[in-house]
Amino acid sequence: MKKEAKILLDKAIDSLVLSVEHFNRPWDQGRPEAVLILLDHAFEMLLKACILQLGGRIRKKDARQTIGFDECVRKGLTGRKRFLVDEQALLLQSINSLRDAAQHHIVSISEQHLYIHCQAGLTLFNDLLDNVFTTKLHIKLPERVLPLSTRPPTNLVALFEHEVKEIEQLLLPGKRRKLEALSRLRGLAIVDSAMRGEKLQPSDSDLAHIIEQIQTSKPWDQIFPGVAAIDITSNGYGPSLDLQITKGGGIAVTLVPEGTPGASIVAVRRVNELGFYNLSHKQLAQKVGLTQPKTTAIIRYLGLNEDPDCATIITIGGSKFQRYSQKALTRLSDAAKTLDIEQIWATHGAKGTKKKKVVVHA
Repeated sequence: MKKEAKILLDKAIDSLVLSVEHFNRPWDQGRPEAVLILLDHAFEMLLKACILQLGGRIRKKDARQTIGFDECVRKGLTGRKRFLVDEQALLLQSINSLRDAAQHHIVSISEQHLYIHCQAGLTLFNDLLDNVFTTKLHIKLPERVLPLSTRPPTNLVALFEHEVKEIEQLLLPGKRRKLEALSRLRGLAIVDSAMRGEKLQPSDSDLAHIIEQIQTSKPWDQIFPGVAAIDITSNGYGPSLDLQITKGGGIAVTLVPEGTPGASIVAVRRVNELGFYNLSHKQLAQKVGLTQPKTTAIIRYLGLNEDPDCATIITIGGSKFQRYSQKALTRLSDAAKTLDIEQIWATHGAKGTKKKKVVVHA
């Protein structure tokens, strides 16, 4: 193991142990905040250790400081030696967003909510430790370390449904518990935003809008579409319980472009694929007003087939169909108006580009 990676890994495990210790403390003074802050630090150290161990860099050229949490996750998703999957990134940005609120403002999350993030975090930490360093977490932890809960939930969807009902009770006339409701609602809103790929903490007006939706009995899955789009799966029980975030049916997890204001790393969204990618290659060419071969040349030039917001291959039965979205149409139309089509045809047309032959129906 590389020396710096080992030092960072040791620090990651130290913070993880302290997070578990605070989780198991029998008093609640500062407990959720300490758990989240230490768990977040454990993952940042682990991610940096993974990047270094796999030959990457954690400091940009001439930079005085190492890269931050978000950049670590992005490297884990897109680096030369990728070690994260999209669902793992969702959990990481959810933990990081909750830590932001716990450290910089006010957030109140239920015992069950805290348990889910901690247990899922332990599962992820163990998976990364095993995949990158071929080491099991139980070897690194004292035998007595075990997160315990009198009410250990494994269903994030049921948890949100229950939390929304409790917040609704706090908001009843005469209760005078709106501040408590806002504090609890903030934690739910942060997790939902993290799942949808937003990094911004909810504002007072955002929370007021959610309260209005709750008071009008709007279904919780419409209020929190990010959480409704994912599942929590469990394997084992007791000390060997594994919790993992998984995609629901019809869900896409997409990488958010770097530099997008207020965005995190990945986002979930419900996609009716044939509705979203509603154009064939022939229809695309007709709408742009070009021949199909020249449309293909521009698609190659713009790299649209590599952009999941523009193109995908949909399999129906034994056939594959290349499909394009309205965003692809917009980019092609703009290119047709501003670029030299003949030059693009010369460099990216049938004679200008060698390509693999793939049978895809237009």
